[in-house]
Amino acid sequence: QLQASGGGLVQPGGSLTLSCAASGRTFRYSVMGWFRQAPGKEREFIGTITWTGGTSYYGDSMKGRFTISRDNAASTVWLRMNNLKPEDTGVYYCATTTAVRASPQAYHFWGQGTLVTVSS
Repeated sequence: QLQASGGGLVQPGGSLTLSCAASGRTFRYSVMGWFRQAPGKEREFIGTITWTGGTSYYGDSMKGRFTISRDNAASTVWLRMNNLKPEDTGVYYCATTTAVRASPQAYHFWGQGTLVTVSS
C-alpha cells in the first residue's frame, strides 16, 4: 500500500513537501514515481527514485523546482516542490513500478493522491 500525504493550500512562490509511505507488497517494486493530475487534464509524470541507490529522474518540465528523496528505513519517499505556481495545482500521486518509466500505465500500485492547491 502507498499512503500519500502533505497536500494543502499554498501561495504562489511557496514550497510544499509531500510524502509517500510504502508498505506491504509495494516493497517488491524497486522504483517509486510521482505524478500529478490537474482538473480536466491527463496524469502527468513528475519523476522517479530508486529504493536502492536513490537515483532520481525527472520529467523535462519538472527539473529544477521538484526534488524527490527517500528514506529506506522509514519506507518513505518525499516530493519537495519549490516556487509553486497556480498551474501546479492538482492531485499528486505516488506509485511503484519495476523500472524507471514515465507512463502511468507502467505503474502497479498507486496511492490515493493528495490535493495541492496553489492560490493567493
